[in-house]
Amino acid sequence: MNLFEKEELIRSAAERFEHESAESLIKWAVEQFGSITLACSFGAEDVVLVDMLQKVSPKTDIFYLDTNVHFKETYETRDRLEQHYGVKFVQVLPKLTLDEQAEKFGEELWKAEPNQCCNIRKVEPLTNILSKYDAWITGIRRDQAPTRANAKKVEYDAKFGLVKFNPLASWTTEDVWNYIHEHEVIYNPLHDQNYPSIGCEHCTRQVAAGEDPRAGRWAGFEKTECGLHK
Repeated sequence: MNLFEKEELIRSAAERFEHESAESLIKWAVEQFGSITLACSFGAEDVVLVDMLQKVSPKTDIFYLDTNVHFKETYETRDRLEQHYGVKFVQVLPKLTLDEQAEKFGEELWKAEPNQCCNIRKVEPLTNILSKYDAWITGIRRDQAPTRANAKKVEYDAKFGLVKFNPLASWTTEDVWNYIHEHEVIYNPLHDQNYPSIGCEHCTRQVAAGEDPRAGRWAGFEKTECGLHK
């Protein structure tokens, strides 16, 4: 497929699936791209996508970025999902261990330079894993943050050089939780403890009533994204 054909495919698919179900888009995506993967952070949106993908294409790769500093509840959610679906998620690790990072950049880099820490433990590993695929599926939604407000359900990811599918882009938080409860999907129990958005343990706090759902991420910094999405 040449560049023009790919651009036309993306444009027409984005238009076609804007008003179709997330399940239909996932089914179409795995049929169009044999080399496709789902990125899973074990948050609410991603466990919905895991459930959908298992019903459509259970052999499709699902990976997670293991920063080595996730909450224990996040790792427990991973284990429960693996057992329930009979799958093994692909673990993607940073090149540096936490000790090596501390030796090179200082202790608790996430406090001093959170962008650099995210780059080492998330962005670089993501770049490496995505280089093996032609397309990826993510759980981003437009109403999660202003930086995601213009996300299309199908788009070209110029940052990583592949096609990106966002099946839940038009969903609301209520849509996500309705699906979880209706289909009895396993989810991270931290969501029940005022953690609407869950990242690394050191950079995520509980959110108070009335706060933005992503206020608990990198609190105290002018930072709302880890760099995985534009």
